Amino acid sequence: MEPDSDKKHVWDKINNWEEELLFLKSIIDKTELVETIKWGGPIYVYNKRNVIGIGGFKNYFAIWFLNGVFLKDEKKRLINAQEDKTKSLRQWRFISKSEVNEKEVLEYIAEAIENEKQGKVIKPSKKETIVSELLQKEMDQSPALAEAFQKFSPYKQYEFLEYVETAKQEKTKLSRIEKVIPMILGNIGLNDKYR
Repeated sequence: MEPDSDKKHVWDKINNWEEELLFLKSIIDKTELVETIKWGGPIYVYNKRNVIGIGGFKNYFAIWFLNGVFLKDEKKRLINAQEDKTKSLRQWRFISKSEVNEKEVLEYIAEAIENEKQGKVIKPSKKETIVSELLQKEMDQSPALAEAFQKFSPYKQYEFLEYVETAKQEKTKLSRIEKVIPMILGNIGLNDKYR
């Protein structure tokens, strides 16, 4: 890959922070993590599992703890950049090299590695409820359908909704609804025939 072709990558604001990021790297080099490049930035792995990443942005440079949710964070350094979206990732931001306390950084990284060793990962959260306006409309028009739908376990209801709502186009959603209505009325789960 030519050196320039990666320039447009979001993480490539790195030039602002070259010296700072090299300093972070020199600290991370003291740990047992192995540097790889993923998503256009350095990611440090333990036993093939991504533990931390570093990168420079316009106004700060940061360490990402990819499973940072498990860190005790007694010093309150970590932030969740996107409260509603990010389940496990946490960032530690710096705006100058003098802010980087090597001892603290190494403590946090050691804890992150320990968590990996213990296999701490976020279990996928209980599935968010999916709402299907189109299917709901059908049920509003057909009490029998609504009643039949209610007989399914939440998991099976979820499978129907997911099947309908993962269609990108409305016409596909509608054809999927046509397909599932007789199943719902017949009390046949979406995947029953495969079970």
